[in-house]
Amino acid sequence: MKARFTLVSLAFLLATSLGFSQEEQPKDKPVRDPFASGYLIDAQTSFIPAAKTLEYVIQHRFGTFENGIKDLYGIYAPGSNIRMGLNYVVIPNVQIGWGLNKLNMYNDFNVKWTILEQTRKNTIPIAVTVYGNIAIDGREKKNFGVNYEFTDRLSYFSQLIIGRKIGNRFTVQTGLSFSHFNSVDSLLEHDKIGLHFSGRVKLTPQGSFIFNYDIPLPIKGIAEHSTFTKEPKHNLAFGAEIATSTHSFQIFMGTSTALLPQEIIMNNQNDYTKKGLSFGFVITRLWNF
Repeated sequence: MKARFTLVSLAFLLATSLGFSQEEQPKDKPVRDPFASGYLIDAQTSFIPAAKTLEYVIQHRFGTFENGIKDLYGIYAPGSNIRMGLNYVVIPNVQIGWGLNKLNMYNDFNVKWTILEQTRKNTIPIAVTVYGNIAIDGREKKNFGVNYEFTDRLSYFSQLIIGRKIGNRFTVQTGLSFSHFNSVDSLLEHDKIGLHFSGRVKLTPQGSFIFNYDIPLPIKGIAEHSTFTKEPKHNLAFGAEIATSTHSFQIFMGTSTALLPQEIIMNNQNDYTKKGLSFGFVITRLWNF
């Protein structure tokens, strides 16, 4: 009996000590501040605020520089574009959103999920995020031809984003996307795959240099025509960000005047080598409930 009691006591003490040692081991937490906002100029980032947070977004693009001083380098040009949106974090790392766009009066409904967060001790060395939207073109029926159906208004965008914070100041990410429009001009393509690069260099506690580059890929395997007509141009953008815990303000120069990602990949015709740049800004504001 004494031997059996001793064995049980030792087993209990061993289990208890193992339990305490596991509890005492510090968890590998996510890296601090890889991005200050879920938006990086035209791109989405892995950043999603805390659960039950509401985010208000204003995105604005002025016209291009092509007329020079005549319209103050596009600031007073008629080709400006604006999008206002609301995003809500329903559970940790899952966000849903809606936006209204001046261009074609698009209503877009989107969802973002950060599947993996990079951790401080590199237990998880990268952040992995998926993003997707569905947009409804709000123009009159006559813009969609004689055999109009509601589905002609729909377009889609899906993206896989992989990012990493390197050191204390530099975060870089890349992405692969697929865009689809249900209705396009007879000479254009319905589908396009895009390659994306973007990053942030933190210069001060609140200030950063930011950049974004989107590349529409001319892949013959998914093309519907033997030659590409009005092939979309690359979208290059760079600027500065000022951020606090609840606000982010980004001002930049970029190629595309579109704000919806599938519009940028499918229809951008501005060339940054031919005065195709325009000024823009993004403002975000967070409220936690």
